[in-house]
Amino acid sequence: MQDSSALTIFLPLALGVIMLGLGLSLTLQDFRNVLQKPKAVIVALICQTLILPLACLAIVYLFKLEPALAVGMMLLAASPGGTSANLYSHLAGGDVALNITLTAINSALSIATLPLIVNWSLAHFMTGDQAIPQQFAKVVQVFVIVLGPVLIGMWLRSRFPAFAARMAQPVKVLSMLFLFAVVLVALVQEWETAMIWGPVVGLAALAFNLVSLAVGYFVPRAAGIDKRQSTAIGMEIGIHNGTLAIAIALSPLLLNNATMAVPAAIYGVIAFITAAIFGYWLKRGQAASTAAQSL
Repeated sequence: MQDSSALTIFLPLALGVIMLGLGLSLTLQDFRNVLQKPKAVIVALICQTLILPLACLAIVYLFKLEPALAVGMMLLAASPGGTSANLYSHLAGGDVALNITLTAINSALSIATLPLIVNWSLAHFMTGDQAIPQQFAKVVQVFVIVLGPVLIGMWLRSRFPAFAARMAQPVKVLSMLFLFAVVLVALVQEWETAMIWGPVVGLAALAFNLVSLAVGYFVPRAAGIDKRQSTAIGMEIGIHNGTLAIAIALSPLLLNNATMAVPAAIYGVIAFITAAIFGYWLKRGQAASTAAQSL
């Protein structure tokens, strides 16, 4: 894999701007509404912690991936939702407060679930006593990146509502530009990796991404959750924290295996594109439904 220093520096900065913009659109009541009706959170957690690891395991066997790539796929499945899912949800008309709540809860749960799933995968697919400890520091990092700028944005909205209203559209446009830049940087940074490993693991990563999006949206809909919250869950479940998975795979103190980082690197590029298409489809469906109701 190539040096990912550009993504390491640029991605947190871009996500900080994006999350600040989201904070300008949120109030404390948005979060109260989520917590007062916890069904959506419970369904999302079932999808994230139970359904997706089993689906990923099936995909690993279906595509007959070599052991290190299989562990990399399971590491990806065990990773919580990526912070960029919040922006995709916002653009697609999802419940962003639910997204942020799920990101926080999933990140905290991953302290226990991620080591369990990955260590089982190491024992199942590979030999040796390699194992990973709980990743408290990484979880704290996710909390800072997600909640810090959001809280600043919410504070600005509560203190300066007129300013927040004026800035809503410009910040939304700026966030979209940042998101496009993140995708472009990821493509350039991981181009060589994608060309080398794409034929081997690309289809498996794409299959897992599409399954994640489908499970995240259609399972909640089948459970009676409304479209707005299902959209939020679809993005949260469909966009895993590939950066976290790559960091764990490459860290000399953890897995220290570049091959295990490949699925997350390729998945990260794929997810940015498929999530945009999925969000456009959802937004278009919402617009059509609104137009039909107005007739």
